[in-house]
Parts: sequence; structure tokens; C-alpha cells
Amino acid sequence: MKISKVIRDLSNRAGDWLRGTGGESDVVISSRIRLARNLEGFPFLPRLEEEAAQEVVTRLTTCIERSLAVPDSIVCDLREMPSLDRLLLVERHLISRELANGDDPRSVIFSRDEALSLMINEEDHLRIQVLKQGLELEVLLEKARDIDDRIEKVVRFSYSPKLGYLTSCPTNTGTGMRLSVMLHLPALVFSKEIERVFQAVNSMNLTVRGLYGEGTQASGDFYQVSNQVTLGKSEEDILEDVRRAVPRIVKAERDVREALVSESRTMIEDKVWRALGMLRSARTIPSEEAMEFLSIVRLGAHVGILPDLDVVTVNELFLLVQPGHVQNLQGRTLKAAERDQVRAELIRSRLVV
Repeated sequence: MKISKVIRDLSNRAGDWLRGTGGESDVVISSRIRLARNLEGFPFLPRLEEEAAQEVVTRLTTCIERSLAVPDSIVCDLREMPSLDRLLLVERHLISRELANGDDPRSVIFSRDEALSLMINEEDHLRIQVLKQGLELEVLLEKARDIDDRIEKVVRFSYSPKLGYLTSCPTNTGTGMRLSVMLHLPALVFSKEIERVFQAVNSMNLTVRGLYGEGTQASGDFYQVSNQVTLGKSEEDILEDVRRAVPRIVKAERDVREALVSESRTMIEDKVWRALGMLRSARTIPSEEAMEFLSIVRLGAHVGILPDLDVVTVNELFLLVQPGHVQNLQGRTLKAAERDQVRAELIRSRLVV
């Protein structure tokens, strides 16, 4: 299948990780593990010349195919992809913004269900990413280890018996593992208790980032909680740190939701129904406003105000209303006003009464 056809198909649906099921799915959207790895005998990316960067792409692509780590895989040469297609892959969390905007030879290999993504020549030679819906940390770690082991049977990674896996950024040295959980926290944001949660998370050596990771802002009340330290910690240590923190955040969000519905039900119902009315009637809507209203509507579905609303549809819309998806649906670059009109029409078609 041609890559252009693959991108068109992606723009019409959400990945399995955004289905809204799995553990603690009313608050936890998905869990993700990324492993940073570098080929032995090659400089790190900042000192990698173009010819060597191309060799890294070729060698890793061949090794990944031999390892059978990504069944039914799709391979994308990012230098040959239009910027709009790269943006769509960013929005789907299949690649990072850094990889999308890089200049060197670089590529991504991902599974059709989007649960696996292997980025080549991002910050490190290889970033192995495993995504799963809900809170499924042990299963996620087992899958990431399996993929890592399969690839390492056919290629040698830079490794120090003392330090662990060597990485371009010292903060990733050691296990090279970043474990993150994406959470939907509208009640904590609305009650202005989100800063208290941030402080508690930071005290546990974890960090909070926006919807698209480091350096991005929260959108639609989505936040990512992840580990900050890899050196000197085992994979089990990192998993335990996150496993201790996330249930506390989930409980805090649920407690505030319950209090809001109990103490201010009319006000919450008004916000939810107004948001749903706007989404079902707007003829033009910017992405940030759409994300805000979808967040309120999703909250309403989970607290019983909108019991008949399909949460899976709402979850999918969080992704499909993004600029790259809206433009790919039309097959061309759109001006902001055009995007807002197409987005509104898309939302109306999905949230039919």
C-alpha cells in the first residue's frame, strides 16, 4: 500500500490506543514506554554527518525487518514525506516534532494498529515506542522488552557495563526508558487544584508535560506524567515510581468530579450541555475551542450527565480535529478559516443527535 493511501486512512480514524478502554479509562487515556538506543560504532546524532546518518537509517531498517519486531509494519522515509503528512504522524504520537522537523536522513517504522513505533535518527539513533490504552504498565513493559530484545539480537547498541545504555542526552543514560501516562484531568483544572497535583508529582521525581510531551502545553485538559531519571534506576524502579503516583492523581480527579456533581450539579450540567450544543451546531470552530468543548463533554459522559454519549467517538474527535488531520481529510493545505469550517462540519457529522 502506498504511503499516501496509508496517511489518508489514518486521517479518518483513531489508533487503538485512543479507544477509551483499559484500566482506569475514565481518567487514563493511554500509557507509553520509549526506549532510547544508539548503534555501537556511530557518533551520536549531534555529531553524525549525513552519509553516516543515512547508513544508520539503512542498517536499523534492515535489522528491524530481520528481527520481526514490528509485524505488518509501515516504513516512512520522512525526508520524502510532505510536511502535512509528517504533522499528522506527530498528532497521532507516532513521531515527535523533533523527528518531523529534522534535516538529516530519518524515518519511522510503525505497526498498523499504531501500538508500536520505531523512530530512527530522532534525538538518538533509535527510539522504540510502545503505546497501550488505559493503565497497563506491566503489560507495556513486557512488550517493550520483547521488542528491544528482538532487535538487539541482530544489532549491537552502545552500552556501558557501569552506566547502562549510552544516549545523546545524559538524562536518558542508563535504562534509556521514559514511561509516561496520559491523563484527562478536567475537574482538577476547573477547580484550580491542578497545581497542587503538579507539586506532588514533582516531589516524587516525576514530571508533567503537555499533550505532545516535552515543551508542549496542555490541550483539552490532557497531561502526561513521566519519569525524569533513568540513570541509576532499573526499569522496575521507574515503573514503580509511576505506578505509585498515577493512582493518586486518578483518585484526586475522581474526588473532585464527584464533589462538583454533588455540590454544583446545575452549573456542571449547564457547562456540559452548552459545550455539546456548541459542538453540534457550530459552523466554524478553532482547534483549541473544539478541544475545550470536547473535554467538557467527555467529563459529562463519565459523570453521568451524558450517559448515552459514545465516549469512543469523543476520544476519536480529540485526534481528528487536529490541524494535520483536518487538512489530510481534504487532501490539501487549508487556511485557518477553512480548517475551522471543515472541523466544525466533521464534529457535527460525528456527534449527531
